[in-house]
Amino acid sequence: MEKILLAIDAINPDKNALEFSCYLGRLTKSKVTGIFLENLAAEERLVLKQMHGMTYVDWVVDEKSDDHKAKMELIEKNILFFKEGCINGGISYSLHRDSGVPVRELIEESRFADVMVVDAETSFNKRYEGTPTEFIRGILRKTECPVIIAPESFKAIDEIIFTYNGSSSSVFAIKMFSYLFPEFYDKKVTIIQVNKAGEWQAQDKYKFNEWLKSHYTNLHFEALIGETGTKLFDYLFKKENMFLVMGAFGRNSLSQFFKHSHADLLIRTVTQPIFIAHL
Repeated sequence: MEKILLAIDAINPDKNALEFSCYLGRLTKSKVTGIFLENLAAEERLVLKQMHGMTYVDWVVDEKSDDHKAKMELIEKNILFFKEGCINGGISYSLHRDSGVPVRELIEESRFADVMVVDAETSFNKRYEGTPTEFIRGILRKTECPVIIAPESFKAIDEIIFTYNGSSSSVFAIKMFSYLFPEFYDKKVTIIQVNKAGEWQAQDKYKFNEWLKSHYTNLHFEALIGETGTKLFDYLFKKENMFLVMGAFGRNSLSQFFKHSHADLLIRTVTQPIFIAHL
């Protein structure tokens, strides 16, 4: 891996997301690129302008206002905070300032990155949205690289948990994680699925084991009986120091997945890092 994107609210950066990005950068010897996102459209105001003797109305940002100047000063302080965090973390870094529509800007950046790290609470709305925010939902639906939901706090990674539901997207997520993070080869790896029988099909288990043993040295298989969202949540809620890997079940069905609140529940309650990828 070479390029890690870190999505940063230029006004209110998340310290935990920066620290986790630095950890991944050191682990994989990759550069962290901070994407400082500003929603300038929210500052625009209607003003009267004149051109060639004609008066017209336009949307502009008042760059001379005290509020705008204070905002620019705060952003400069936050950029310095990012730089110092990367330097202290011993990683190489770069940064981009994107001042368009945040979701659109970040999606364009994701096309040329290996993975993106985001804070689940990042929002550019003034009202409280809960977790995940609409901004994060938009990123997960449209991103062109895998996304990592940053943990609320981080100590270590002792276990990798792969979720498998029989879909190509869940296998794709496992492949992407394994290719991007070969450094986790010696961690405990648990492959979990939920079904009516509460057991793995012999053929699936054999194929998984044959493939994954080339990437990992400590494999375990778990099967739970019951409804996927509830059982998975109960299982993961007790875990610590894990890295959760899940497929987004395709772009179209991801919206349906959110409607059922499975992903919402996991992102809102699992405080460990979550790796999400879709075909």
